[in-house]
Amino acid sequence: MMTAIVVLIVSGALIIGALWGLYGNLSKRLEGFLVALAGGALLVSALLELIYPALEKNSVPIALSTVFVGAITFTVLDYWVKEKWNSQSGGGLLAAITLDGIPENLALGISLIGASPLSIAALSGSILLSNLPEAAGGAKEMAENTDSKKKILWLWIGTALILSAAAFLGHFLLADVSEEYLNYIKCFAGGAVAASLALEVFPKAFKEDKYWTGLATAIGLVLALYLNTLGE
Repeated sequence: MMTAIVVLIVSGALIIGALWGLYGNLSKRLEGFLVALAGGALLVSALLELIYPALEKNSVPIALSTVFVGAITFTVLDYWVKEKWNSQSGGGLLAAITLDGIPENLALGISLIGASPLSIAALSGSILLSNLPEAAGGAKEMAENTDSKKKILWLWIGTALILSAAAFLGHFLLADVSEEYLNYIKCFAGGAVAASLALEVFPKAFKEDKYWTGLATAIGLVLALYLNTLGE
């Protein structure tokens, strides 16, 4: 039950964000600030919840190599979708949006396996903060190129369902995997999250909010670190 609630709330943030972008008022600076804040929190969660456990219990060289493989995988896929596929088309745009969200949602599903409530809160809260402005900004930008807001909303609903499925698959398919291999899978997801932050989140935040991005990132980082200390 907890898994379903967390996944649905996080993915539902995409739909709420899309509604905000289509029918509400979201300034570029506020969007950039929120994206950077979420990026800082996600960076901490990726390090502490996904990568660090493997460094404590598993082979350090293998764990770090797996992080690198995760980053390479995301980078290659991101390049292929953005540069080789027409990301302005319906299918290409859906693929781009989905690719950006899969690492975080897969990591969320995996982290729900045997994690403490505060650890879950740290990661899911970071993803939720990331999903809201990302969906709002994306939907607003898409609305500038088409008159059908309903079609855009359905696109985001479809994306939310796909990412929910990724989280559920990550959770249920890997529930019986040994801790050693689960830690390596988390490292892979952590590397993919780190690459997505560098390629998608922080550049977008700086473009919209300039030098406030650094402060927003630090705020997100501090909040995530503080939440993590509560679980110790």
